[in-house]
Amino acid sequence: MPTNTPMTDRVVTVCFAPGTDADWFSASEVVNDRLNANGTPARRYHVRHRRLIGWFTRWFGYFLLDAVRRLGAYTLAAGGRKGRLDLNATAVRAANEAVARWRAFSIHIAATTRPARTWEDFLAQHHADPAKVSLNEARRRFEQQPRVLAMLAYAGAHTLDPFELAAYQAGEATYVGLHWRIALIGDALITTDGRLMEPASDSLADRLRFLNDACGYLRRLRSDARLCAVAIA
Repeated sequence: MPTNTPMTDRVVTVCFAPGTDADWFSASEVVNDRLNANGTPARRYHVRHRRLIGWFTRWFGYFLLDAVRRLGAYTLAAGGRKGRLDLNATAVRAANEAVARWRAFSIHIAATTRPARTWEDFLAQHHADPAKVSLNEARRRFEQQPRVLAMLAYAGAHTLDPFELAAYQAGEATYVGLHWRIALIGDALITTDGRLMEPASDSLADRLRFLNDACGYLRRLRSDARLCAVAIA
């Protein structure tokens, strides 16, 4: 069934308390236990290089999970010790990319088409009376709107996901705020004590509530806590 973000795998952030085993095998077990799913490492975090000492640590992959190098230095990782991950840079990059996508939407789509009803509206019709409005019919009605067709037809430098129409139409600040939070958290978060945090529904409001709570939790973790991002299909 289509979701608000069908173009990407679901990403789950797994958190580990300081001093606990936090390798890829441990993260996989946690995801399998809580979500009954198998996953792969999702390299989404920038690696932090501190002043002075960063000139030495950039060449070493300790406290990092599934890290990759660029020009010999570690730059991206699927996780690791919170203090070695540059969460600010991760959020800034996602925000900059989201700004570019939203402005492309504003110039090429919003300026030339009328506002459209979101996918959530049509999905609600399907849930209210599945016999009358099948899932395929709900999707057909959603996609036949001129604004959605324009997003599907757009062939510029960015991919404009029509299932994110609610966020696009909410304005630049909302769209950008959604995506820098997603870059840090993904679609769900498992706490150090095994609690699963996820949106109550696919609505934009519920996703933002979840992301705000999860970002607050991430902010409160100690710098020696461990994180691991896992992509599940």
